[in-house]
Amino acid sequence: MEYKVKLASTKLEIENIINLRFEILRKPWQQPIDTATDNLEDTALNAYIENEHNQIIACGRLHENENGVGQIRFMAVSNNYQGKGLGKLVVAFLEAEAKELKLKTIQLQARENAVDFYKANGYTIKEKTFLLWGIIQHYLMEKEM
Repeated sequence: MEYKVKLASTKLEIENIINLRFEILRKPWQQPIDTATDNLEDTALNAYIENEHNQIIACGRLHENENGVGQIRFMAVSNNYQGKGLGKLVVAFLEAEAKELKLKTIQLQARENAVDFYKANGYTIKEKTFLLWGIIQHYLMEKEM
């Protein structure tokens, strides 16, 4: 199957994206679903990929911070679909959107286990940042557009 990245435009799509974020990024650490979203959903660009059953299997979000700097957050790929290049498709899509918005730089906070993924996509580590829930080390990474 050829996968296509889409932009969320409905409340249901956003809800389904948040559910995937929860399953992959929060539930394994017993965190509540409300930690899988924030108050920027209405202004952010939510990209996603569906499988042949119209289930969202990959997602990522881009929002503009300030001074031409965008941030990618909430990247998630369903466990059954990891390692198939879907994360790379979502990142490339969000980068194209960032260029359309004339953003100069994209930053993100990468979990330690995702650093190599982002390096392979052209991001560089700027600094070691925070320890999420006292467990998951994060790194500020950046890519010039």
